Amino acid sequence: MASTVGSPSKSLSSDEDLRQIVDPRKRKRMISNRESARRSRMRKQKQLDDLTSQASLLKTENEQIAVNFSFTTQLYLNLEAENSVLRAQMAELRYRLDSLNEIISFIKSSTRNLYDCEEHDEVSEIDGVVDSWGLPFLNQPIMAAGDMFMC
Repeated sequence: MASTVGSPSKSLSSDEDLRQIVDPRKRKRMISNRESARRSRMRKQKQLDDLTSQASLLKTENEQIAVNFSFTTQLYLNLEAENSVLRAQMAELRYRLDSLNEIISFIKSSTRNLYDCEEHDEVSEIDGVVDSWGLPFLNQPIMAAGDMFMC
């Protein structure tokens, strides 16, 4: 019996020796795993913080772009309205110019007809320009003032 008792005690002692050898390895591996998990959590937290910061910057930039877009759109609409007014004024001026050119053409043709029909002794002279009605010839350009169309 002593031999059976001695054997298990030898077995226990070799188990203890094995545990003493395995335990430090196991403990070292557990410590290493815990450290690795801690580093992994820290990396994930840093990545989350970086993404949160980037999202905040992008949101601010997006708001600024929206404000600039709104401002630019308002400027565009104002310029479009002003351009429409200028186009209308240009059409009105073109109409007036065409009307004045017709009047000038009519006066010139009437003056030529008068010269052909009447005697030249009734012709008056103003500043060296001769006209049968006593008016200067309308060969001068017609100038329009810019403030003439302002409301």
